[in-house]
Amino acid sequence: MKIAFFSDCYLDLTGGIVSVINTEKAELERRGHTVYVFSSAYPRSDKIRKNLAKKHIYPMPSHRFFLRGLTPIPKRSAVIIKYLEKNFPELRDFDAFYIHYEASVSIAGLKLAKKYNIPAIQEMHGREDMGETNIIPYGLRTLVACFLNCYQAMSLRQKVQIPRDNYLATTIAHAKMWEIMVRHANFADYVITPSKQFATKLKRYGVTKPIEVLPNGFPDEKIPKNVKPKKYDNSRPLKIIWHSRVSAEKRMMPFLHALAKIEDNYQLSVYGGGGDYFRAKRFAKNHGINARFYNTTSFDKIYQKLADADLDVLVSYNFDTFGMTLIEAQSVGVPVFIADPDLKEIVPAGSYILSNNPTSDAMASALRQIFRHPEKIQAMSETMLKHRNEIKISTKITKLENIIKKLGKNA
Repeated sequence: MKIAFFSDCYLDLTGGIVSVINTEKAELERRGHTVYVFSSAYPRSDKIRKNLAKKHIYPMPSHRFFLRGLTPIPKRSAVIIKYLEKNFPELRDFDAFYIHYEASVSIAGLKLAKKYNIPAIQEMHGREDMGETNIIPYGLRTLVACFLNCYQAMSLRQKVQIPRDNYLATTIAHAKMWEIMVRHANFADYVITPSKQFATKLKRYGVTKPIEVLPNGFPDEKIPKNVKPKKYDNSRPLKIIWHSRVSAEKRMMPFLHALAKIEDNYQLSVYGGGGDYFRAKRFAKNHGINARFYNTTSFDKIYQKLADADLDVLVSYNFDTFGMTLIEAQSVGVPVFIADPDLKEIVPAGSYILSNNPTSDAMASALRQIFRHPEKIQAMSETMLKHRNEIKISTKITKLENIIKKLGKNA
């Protein structure tokens, strides 16, 4: 089959969406499928563009100086469509368009799918309501959300209205961002989400297209064999690893506040950059927290360090819909520490520690239980290892292939 990926988050970025696209692309190509990736991007030299093209990765027209967070902003969807139709006429013969975001490149993919009568699958990765909250300054959030919503509504010509409520659309900005997510999903033919909890939220706010929950996967061939369960006792520091963004939405600062409240023996290693990186580093130094910060690091190096850790940390709350770091930890049998009960469905029961609530006091209390009962580390690690077959990317891709075949028959 021939499958085109469209995303506004891929080139010039790291994170969950990038990991998912890379893993899915590699597995599809391993099975003999052709996969193109179209992404917003900063300007590239002709040499770099040619090297990317060898991998079927293509930068789309994007603004030179404007960016959203760390992501270059693509030009209008009309410009993207014109560029694609001029340079990639072969897209008319593709079997599916697989959409991974909700901005101009992704909008272009949806509109061309309709024009060419090609099945469009929308993978809903994340909570854009919370993403906008953490990227845009407080005084501009409503303005930016309304502008983005208006632009998307005019591009897709679909009316969606979500009023403010006491659930997730608690502000005008949040409501407008939920309108963007719902409108985008309903323009596609089929919707994929990585978790049941996110699928439930999307349905509640008005997604009517078929939704299938396909958890993100880890490359089969990279799951190490003959991994032994972790063992820990109080004779050495508990090796804790953080390998997510060091940012407000990931809640590094509350976690450091929790560590500042405990007196037990631990060593925290932080791999990742972000808006709170230098603030976190200063806080750790000023409060005597045993932490080492390594900033943005290659995944291969992080993975080696993860395999040596006793406990992996992801303490975001009401933000992550999946959390790739959790299954990366599962692949090497490392227990995880979480603060959001929604994330319990990602890893097997008995493999994680969940704080009673997301406050630093609750997290500190949960951490103390590990030091009081160090044998829990081995029990949780054994549970992780028993369920490693469940995280293989091959499982997700087989289901994706079946979805594409089904949609093709119904076209």
